Amino acid sequence: MRVGRQILYASTIAGVGLGVRSALGNPMPLSVIAASSAVFFGVVVAGVLEPRLGMYADVVCRGEPATGEEVPRVALTFDDGPSVEHTPRILDLLDEAGLRATFFVLGRKLTGEGARIVRDATSRGHQIGCHSFAHHRLFSLRSEAYVRDDLVRALATIEEVTGAKTTIFRPPIGHTNPTIARVADELGLTLVGFSVRCRDGMRGAREDDVRDRATRGLRDGAIVLLHDAAERDDFTPIAPRILPALALTLQERQLEAVTVGEMLGLA
Repeated sequence: MRVGRQILYASTIAGVGLGVRSALGNPMPLSVIAASSAVFFGVVVAGVLEPRLGMYADVVCRGEPATGEEVPRVALTFDDGPSVEHTPRILDLLDEAGLRATFFVLGRKLTGEGARIVRDATSRGHQIGCHSFAHHRLFSLRSEAYVRDDLVRALATIEEVTGAKTTIFRPPIGHTNPTIARVADELGLTLVGFSVRCRDGMRGAREDDVRDRATRGLRDGAIVLLHDAAERDDFTPIAPRILPALALTLQERQLEAVTVGEMLGLA
């Protein structure tokens, strides 16, 4: 059982225990009840914000380490694209370094030149995953009907553009909850998180900080979160500037960059 789920169950049981004690005539002091409620609320929120806890869903955040004579591998992933301006540059850099990657795309960006760029990415051996259609920043708070409609629309758009279905999904901002888990399971999607968060998807991110976070996390089985586009295409992502350094680090550490599907053994 995931550690996050164990924490959630333990917190729930403790809360029920306090309720039973109060019902039996041994009420806890108000300060204890307030503190317990705050802790439980914090646990619930942490499960939404941090997919690596696996509290509400089975989110794949890293691959299995290489065994025997297998080559150690990492999966570079890019969110929020495609970008007409920046994704082609990233594709060229990946080609130059002989790296394969996975692009978690937004359905609303798959029109015109965006569609052509995604088809180009697949022709170069990269994988396309779903990152929702609209990238609603409060996706994890939306209704089940909204989540389902958004994902169905995004998946249909990806299939129309690439000619193939995708079975991998990274929720907007990586947030998960029982609703997202339920809809993803219904649609046959594998939820993909990350083991290395480079924090390059924010305006004002520093190149040296992003590069250091990425290179520190480059080890066997890592799934690295980067961005080939700004969510609203309103600033320049850092990933293109640090890719040469990442490629050099991968070479030095004898790591192969593969797609998420290859890393996880998915069709």
